Amino acid sequence: MKKILFAFFLACFALPVCAEQTVRVLLAENLKNAQIQSSGLVYIYAKNSKKKYKVSKPETITVQSTGNGTVRIGALKYRGTLVIEPSKNVTLTFQKNSYTGKLYAVPNGKTFKIIEYADMENYLLGVLPYEMSPSWPLEALKAQAVAARTYTLMEVHRRKNTEFDVYNDVRSQMYKGSGKVYDSVRQAVTATENQILTYKGQPFYTYYHANCGGGTDDAKSWTGSKEATVKPLRGASCSTDSHSKSYSWTRKVPQKSINNFVNRNGLKGSVKKIKVAKKSRTKRAETLEFITNKGKKELSCPKFRLSVGSSVLRSCKITDIDKSAGGFTFSGRGYGHGIGLCQDGAKGMAEDGKNYKKILANYFPSSDITKQ
Repeated sequence: MKKILFAFFLACFALPVCAEQTVRVLLAENLKNAQIQSSGLVYIYAKNSKKKYKVSKPETITVQSTGNGTVRIGALKYRGTLVIEPSKNVTLTFQKNSYTGKLYAVPNGKTFKIIEYADMENYLLGVLPYEMSPSWPLEALKAQAVAARTYTLMEVHRRKNTEFDVYNDVRSQMYKGSGKVYDSVRQAVTATENQILTYKGQPFYTYYHANCGGGTDDAKSWTGSKEATVKPLRGASCSTDSHSKSYSWTRKVPQKSINNFVNRNGLKGSVKKIKVAKKSRTKRAETLEFITNKGKKELSCPKFRLSVGSSVLRSCKITDIDKSAGGFTFSGRGYGHGIGLCQDGAKGMAEDGKNYKKILANYFPSSDITKQ
């Protein structure tokens, strides 16, 4: 999640009256066959069917597409969705990750998708250790748990009329299943069970990222949206992230990557010079001006960053840009979009003795912790 940019979405909706929440996670798509290993008793059946087939012992279950919206598991062939449901304490291993929720094989023409239906709290067990190190202080992990839970709730609501709620990668949040659980992560999720962040009684998108480089920004600087941003997303101070290697950096971006970006965005020629055109309150570049022998154009820095690689151009908090052999050398601070929770800052605050409530209050000012 912390590395991906999508259209800013802000919605107000009533808090769920039921604490239990299913999260539909897209694990894979465009599959023609898949092998799933069960660790024990599982049930296999067609969606909405009362007839279930039992597989009592650990076994490799093969799912195949037979075309025309039909999938097959063993002798069970069905034009529609097939479900593999593990019994209690049984895991399903798919593509080297282990899951505890039901796996749905959803046909799509000649291929199929695998979508896990996971309980919210179990889903978070498979998110936290891949979005924040499980070795970090417990209070930082608790803050991450509340932020990730709230973000997920927003996605579940936004995508309720689609086939799935979240991806299992940075398009949403990194997720590798709840078959393997770290004790610290379980503690953080359990201690904050059902807790979400709200503003004036409504949940909002609790974005997070690796390192803010000394201060977070208004969400508008990242999304480009002209809509009013809720107060908790208008930026916050941060003085506890400088311990990280991500706090300052220098990276070279290849000329080819830069030229491809500007050419796709209506500017011809090879880029000769780049400069920051517009900055946010915390000096994060909102737009960059690209100059070629054919002209010049001002373009979005967040879009440029995603185009050349978010791990290459660590952030848009750029301090220097120099032309170098084969490309441009960028120097800057922070890692990520710089909106919401700064994970390195959360770690620093926790190490300074702050609890997760104070951490969240700092990065999402004027927000409240609400229990579903």
